[in-house]
Amino acid sequence: MSGSERIVEDGGRTPRAELVRGLGLMAAVSVNVANMIGTGVFLKTRVMTCNVGSPGLVMAAWIAAGLLALAGSFSYGEVAALLPVAGGEYAFLRRAYGRLVGFLYGWTFFGIARSASQAALAIGFATFLNQATGQRLEPVLFTIATLPVTGVTVMSVLAIWLVAFVNFRPVTTGGALAIVLTLIKMALVVAVALTLLLFAEGHWHHLSVPISAAATCEQVSASARGGVIGFGAAMVGALWAYDGWQNVAPLAGEVKNPERNLPRAFIGGMLVVAVLYLVANLAYFYAMTPDEIASTSIHSSVASDALRATIGPVAAVVILLTLMVSSIGSLHASVLSNSRIPYAMAREGLFFRALATVSESTHVPVRAITAQAAWASLLALLGNYDALTDSVVFASWLFYGLAAGSVFVFRRTLPDVPRPYHAFGYPVLPAVFLVVTTWLLVNTFLADTGRALLGAAYIALGLPFYAWWTRSPKPVTRG
Repeated sequence: MSGSERIVEDGGRTPRAELVRGLGLMAAVSVNVANMIGTGVFLKTRVMTCNVGSPGLVMAAWIAAGLLALAGSFSYGEVAALLPVAGGEYAFLRRAYGRLVGFLYGWTFFGIARSASQAALAIGFATFLNQATGQRLEPVLFTIATLPVTGVTVMSVLAIWLVAFVNFRPVTTGGALAIVLTLIKMALVVAVALTLLLFAEGHWHHLSVPISAAATCEQVSASARGGVIGFGAAMVGALWAYDGWQNVAPLAGEVKNPERNLPRAFIGGMLVVAVLYLVANLAYFYAMTPDEIASTSIHSSVASDALRATIGPVAAVVILLTLMVSSIGSLHASVLSNSRIPYAMAREGLFFRALATVSESTHVPVRAITAQAAWASLLALLGNYDALTDSVVFASWLFYGLAAGSVFVFRRTLPDVPRPYHAFGYPVLPAVFLVVTTWLLVNTFLADTGRALLGAAYIALGLPFYAWWTRSPKPVTRG
């Protein structure tokens, strides 16, 4: 591979602009950390407590999900260092399993996984803003057909487009902003945890108390509560909060010294976030009883309720404003990296060719960013937070398993190619990752069959589109 991921030609006609390697190690780590630390650590503990019924099992779910994502990070580190090109998992899957699997990944991630994730983050941002303004964004402003549009919805869409416009700037600008937002987000999690641990009138015995029948568990399905299925559902919630551990992969064609920096970004970012999440959840259960956590309103968050009880309403509003920064930071990191997926597909003739265009002035795929923002905006209009995040996790982890499994494929098909990084614990840890991922997918299917079937149906819907895009030979551009 060359030092830059090159976009050389369009059907043999006009030379195009190229991506540039403008992201250093700090920026690469920040993209992963910024995407992970979003809204999940502040919102998902409520649902997870209802899923498993006790703080101890909630902590176990956080640890298990973190170890699973770390095992995936080891595999991704090896594959990304081997193939440091734009598109991330799309490139891994296409090379390991063929164009069809690569296409279905890109189709799914553009259509639901990443765009829905961005919609959910934007909704999270608007939800925090709504809380900070005294619920002033809840009234319905107008309707589209029969769909009510509230102020929360409008702010969600505006947030998506604000971040998209920022990412029209050069990748170095996006990377610098990711570093700043990541530092703020890390400081936020630490500040929340320390405030609760130092000032809340809490008790450590909360950790040994199960929830009671008095816990409301608003909008948590009975089929996803208790037993193995409940623990699996809790892991799905935790994995949503960890989602982003692989987020720098699509930017592999823009990372400096990728052979060295990509594995460090995957593994280092994951370890930092796992520690922060465990400390934050210990603080929640110290400050609040399990029943209080399980009864948190879907329109609020465990973090804000705990802080409000600890340091008063004014301080809680200030924290909410900071949480908005956290949501925007994750949204920024997601838009920055995941716009490279439709771009990579388009340059190989497997998506709309216009999305392969790179700006001559900024060297970023502006059209791909625009298309992604438009679709995420539509999903924000149609969905709610938990529905969007659940659909994201199911669709995402199907392909994460395949992408991580490509380490076995490349060990067999490319045995003599130099590997700058060898996956830690190979072959045991990659195998464990695949086994647990399979169990999670099955468990998710059993806990919420309807939503799982919808995810599977969407993936299958990509088949006729693949046939359409491959109906005749098209010029292929390569790095």
